[in-house]
Amino acid sequence: MKKVLIICDLFPPAFGPRMGYLCKYLGSYGWEPVVLTEAVEENTFTFLANKCEVAYVNYYTAKGSFTRKLQWISTLLLDLCFGYKDIRMYKEAEKLVKRNKFDLVLCSSFRTFPLPAARKVARKHQLPLVVDLRDIIEQYTGNEFISHPLPSFLGLNKLFVSVFKRKSLRDRNRVLRQADFVTTISPWHVNMLKQYNPNVELIYNGFDSELFYPEQRKTDQFIITYTGRLLSTAMRDPGLFLEALRILSEEKVLTVKDCRVYWYVDEASWKIITEEAEKQNVLPYMDFKGYVPASDIPSVLNSSSVLLLLTNRATDSGPKGIMTTKFFESLAVEKPILCVRSDESHLAEAIKETNAGLAATNVNEVCDFLKSYYLEWKEKGYASSSIKKDKLIRFSRKEQAKQFIEIFEKAQIHG
Repeated sequence: MKKVLIICDLFPPAFGPRMGYLCKYLGSYGWEPVVLTEAVEENTFTFLANKCEVAYVNYYTAKGSFTRKLQWISTLLLDLCFGYKDIRMYKEAEKLVKRNKFDLVLCSSFRTFPLPAARKVARKHQLPLVVDLRDIIEQYTGNEFISHPLPSFLGLNKLFVSVFKRKSLRDRNRVLRQADFVTTISPWHVNMLKQYNPNVELIYNGFDSELFYPEQRKTDQFIITYTGRLLSTAMRDPGLFLEALRILSEEKVLTVKDCRVYWYVDEASWKIITEEAEKQNVLPYMDFKGYVPASDIPSVLNSSSVLLLLTNRATDSGPKGIMTTKFFESLAVEKPILCVRSDESHLAEAIKETNAGLAATNVNEVCDFLKSYYLEWKEKGYASSSIKKDKLIRFSRKEQAKQFIEIFEKAQIHG
């Protein structure tokens, strides 16, 4: 059996579904993964943990809130100035290389870390390097790519962000140019990254068919569900949906009693939602559910009438290449998908191609969509979508593991 060293920024039980599902299925195709990742105190994907050997690097060991914040700031500055996190990651990777005979290095990143560490390991041991980019800085409308709010550095935040962004892009692009192959999540990402490496392949995010499948459950209320985060309304704008909800409420089509909007989000996202809902006077329809373990999401989706996707028009100043995991999981349970506002790009095309629902560009479309599925729910007790199932196979996590392996094999020849 061949072995791959996977170096990534996140891995289960923390939020790391792409690499977590990959490791679940690699063994079926004759590859054994060994994972090196950052230790993160999170248990979103516990059901994907313990699928393979995993080594963790813990950068934040402080216990108190003040000392922890101080450690986070000092680590951020050390990383910016000296590449501290990658230096430590590289040292841990060397320990794994001494104990294992690897055939390839795969590095998966949300931004840049730990690409430099992976490149150094691959070059030193003459191993093929495949880079997997789940998200890139260029897709965001502003500074949403920074995971945590920055403390005020004597009013120098804008300068700090500018330096951080420039360094992240420089380090990332250096590694991309030296990688044997690059994988990413949307056609837009492919086109963007090909300017740094011609060998870029598309592997969408997807769904695990063992977990996500349709179950038509009857419900006492017409439930519209959103799962995920709202980084900003520039990235994900609920405006058309909330306006349509106000119109249908005023027309007495929907009432607070029979229609609920469930938000499985964090508190920061909920704050944005409440502010936007108050503008349209529809806050009484909203229910804050908080985050739930990923293992509960299939049940949440199947107990819904309509599944909400939030994005915005893909323009020079808007979000780009947004193809979230929640879209593919929504496809798998065959519930109507309402995407607002339509990106008028690859996501809208995928919704149309799979017959999954509506990528809306105006409020009248949203009203008609919600009315239609509300009537279906009133008649049946549930709502469903006639998905074109022949279009789903390429979004299967197991099928995508096969796509990764095909790239591994090409990278071995290339290297």
